[in-house]
Amino acid sequence: MGMAVDEDSVQTVLNRLRRAQGQLAGVIAMIEAGRDCKDVVTQLAAVSRALDRAGFKIVASGMRQCMSAADESQPPMTEAELEKLFLALA
Repeated sequence: MGMAVDEDSVQTVLNRLRRAQGQLAGVIAMIEAGRDCKDVVTQLAAVSRALDRAGFKIVASGMRQCMSAADESQPPMTEAELEKLFLALA
């Protein structure tokens, strides 16, 4: 089942994912350079948070669209489907 997500949310998510991609490249470079473990883990945690935020934004935007019934050509997501999306990010 696809979720209709507004264009502003798509851009926000893409920006967050691009930022996370850059952070991940930095983490890889840090590991290859033999940087301190604490620094690597700190940056890796930042990547993880950025990905979580992107995922939460997708779910929140999808819920907003589902609740407003903006796209009536698709059946609304069930409560179980929405719960499954949230749990996938936990």
